[in-house]
Amino acid sequence: MSSNPSVIAEKVKSLTSEQLAEVETFIEFIRYRSHDHELTRNAAGASSPAFEAIWDNPEDAAYDVL
Repeated sequence: MSSNPSVIAEKVKSLTSEQLAEVETFIEFIRYRSHDHELTRNAAGASSPAFEAIWDNPEDAAYDVL
């Protein structure tokens, strides 16, 4: 498999219109998935300070060593 854009473009040129529609759908899926993962990481990072007071307390210190 090649990750060279020009090689990929040449391969795409040989596809039928139905195959091109599948490729476009797959590309949008990949872009969405990447964006979705980024949003999840950002949300986790933003919520972490709010949970520190809950997670970091003497009663739960025993769980920190697990």
